[in-house]
Amino acid sequence: MTTGYANPYVVARAEPSVRAQFIRQTYFHLAGAITAFIVIEAMLLNLPGIEPIILKMTGGMGWLLVLGAFMAISFIANKWAMSDSSRAMQYAGLGIFTVAEAIIFLPIIYIALNYMPDGSGLVAKAGLITSVMVAGITATAFISKKDFSFLGGILTIGGFVALGIIVASIVFGFGLGLIFSGAMAVFASASILHSTSNIIHHYRTDQHVAAALTLFAGVALLFWYILQILMSLAGRD
Repeated sequence: MTTGYANPYVVARAEPSVRAQFIRQTYFHLAGAITAFIVIEAMLLNLPGIEPIILKMTGGMGWLLVLGAFMAISFIANKWAMSDSSRAMQYAGLGIFTVAEAIIFLPIIYIALNYMPDGSGLVAKAGLITSVMVAGITATAFISKKDFSFLGGILTIGGFVALGIIVASIVFGFGLGLIFSGAMAVFASASILHSTSNIIHHYRTDQHVAAALTLFAGVALLFWYILQILMSLAGRD
């Protein structure tokens, strides 16, 4: 039995060695996406004249347009990553999604680094907290071996509700606050648990790139709201 992209078998039904290789490949690609994200983010932050671009992204209805573009790119990236026709297209999907994440993170990272006390420390702390939480969620999924696919419908509804609140906050100009950030951190954690469970139970052995993209999306969302929480708390000091 091979582990190439032509393998049609679901991971849960594959031989242990095949299953282990799929999981290694998934988390290797996740680590690669996170590393690429960090490198791209650092490059963007150090571009000359980046501040006016960030102001345009966040000013007025600019952020709504950025979110819309990000959602469109995310849809395309996921479709490419799930492609059965081409390995190159799968990697292209993961690649453009990583770049899109780096761009949408520009404002919050820039504000943290330049306008918050010990901004670099806040970012590092958010990264550490996110890593610990992801490790715990991953361990829960693998140790329990439960199928958390039932979370899919809940996450879909919750995602639309959250999106509606975010859009309303942009249109009407109100802040979302700590409670919303905390709720979204819980949402992101549930998303990671759902994705990890799907990796164990429902993905095919040829879908490690798509699995990595799905996990990366959840990890990035969790990091975003952990950083939001830390910045809000630091701003109260």
